[in-house]
Order: sequence, then structure tokens, then C-alpha cells
Amino acid sequence: MRASLIQLSVDSSETAEERRHRAASLVRGRTGDDLVVLPELWTAGAWSYDRWGPDAEGVDGATAEAMSAAARQAGVWLHAGSIVERDADGTLYNTALLFDRAGDLHGRYRKIHRYGFDTGEATLMGGGDGIVTVPADFGVVGLAICYDLRFPELFRGLLDAGAELIVVPAAWPAARLSHWQLLTRTRALEEQVFLLACCAAGAHGGMRQAGHSMIIDPWGTVLGAAGTTEETVTVDLDMAEVTRIRTELPVLRDRVLAIQAPTTR
Repeated sequence: MRASLIQLSVDSSETAEERRHRAASLVRGRTGDDLVVLPELWTAGAWSYDRWGPDAEGVDGATAEAMSAAARQAGVWLHAGSIVERDADGTLYNTALLFDRAGDLHGRYRKIHRYGFDTGEATLMGGGDGIVTVPADFGVVGLAICYDLRFPELFRGLLDAGAELIVVPAAWPAARLSHWQLLTRTRALEEQVFLLACCAAGAHGGMRQAGHSMIIDPWGTVLGAAGTTEETVTVDLDMAEVTRIRTELPVLRDRVLAIQAPTTR
């Protein structure tokens, strides 16, 4: 299967609508891919807290509508990064959306681990409470977002829920690029999954983005990586490698302190 990460540049020079138009155009250009991934909170800006309220929307809002159409027109599974979702009760969530080739919404994940240390996301948004995996026509996809990378128990839960490929959209700060590179490879290696980590480029809310989006195989090998500017990374993946590697090096079979398998939704 062919996967592409679209490392969008997110800065204050564009409106959310302008970014939606540009992102949709880039997705439509990925005809022939199987899975396309966008970064975290690319419409409002993950660090532009002042935009979260005005740019918040439902899972059937303007971004979902545009991404659904783009997925259908390109004939791809589209992980549309994440949006600032406003729930019916007014609570904001950092919510990832996964569309199938027909443009139907097949997966919604509300970010569990909120970044900010009692500021920012940690105080302005609600937290999700469910592990999410989605069966696609190329394998089982697990969903996580950015700061989640620092919590290995989530990724072990995704593994136990059947994940063979995990997608992580992000808006990781450039100042901690080395952590991004280490944690993404570690999560792929320890769960023996393909990991698709799509980070934003540019700067917004005063925060320079790390970029360096990566596609990593179950050995922890980086198969493709971006730099610091807007670009697309495309790699052909052999999903049979997941089973082969788990058989050749059966560390998952040898687990002793296994956690209880989570409920998926």
C-alpha cells in the first residue's frame, strides 16, 4: 500500500478557510495513494489558542465536508489530521478524523493526553477517554495525536486492539525535535507496527514547528522523512512485514505484564 504524509505549513498568514482550500487541493493530487495524512490542528493552529474558539466546528463542519470530498475525489483513505471540535455542550476537543475512499467518516478520536501543564490545551480542551482503531482495506489503523507519543500505555492499548499501522498527526515544537525523532521510532519498534507521524511545518502562536514528518517500519527504521518546510513524503509499504517481523522477533508473544485489552470504538 502507498502512504503519503502532507506536511502542511501552518502560519498566521492564512485563514482557516484558505488552509482548507489548499489542503483539499493537495489531497486531491494524491490519486493512486491508499492513505494520506495531514497534521494536527492545521485549520486553527495548534498553538494559536486565540483561534480555537472562533475556528471550532463539529465533525460534520466545514473541514470535515472539505476533507470528505477530497478523499472521495482522490479515492484514498484520508486521515485529516485533527480539528478543534466543539461538542454539543460547548466543550472543545482535539479530534482526529479518518475518512474512507468514499469520503465516509470511519474513525473519530478525541486526544486523550492534553498538553500544556495546566495551561493551553490542558485547560481549554476536554480529554478523550477511548482508544480507537479502524479496520481499513489495507490493515487495522490505530489513532493517536502528538503529545500521546509520550504515553506508551496508549500505544500498547492500540496494539492490543489490533493495530498494524498507527497514525500520529502532530504540531511538535522544533525545540524538542530530538524527542520527536526518538519517540516515533520507539513506538513503532516496541509495538512492531508501521508508524506514520505527520507534523506541521512553519510557525504559529509564536511556536516554530519541528516538521520532520516520518514513515517508520516495525523495525524502527525510517523509510521516508521530510525536512522543515511544506512537502509530501510518500512511501510504499508492505503490510505483510508486520506479521513477518512479529514472527521473526516474537517479543510481543513473550510479554509477561500485559495490560487488559481495551474496549475499542
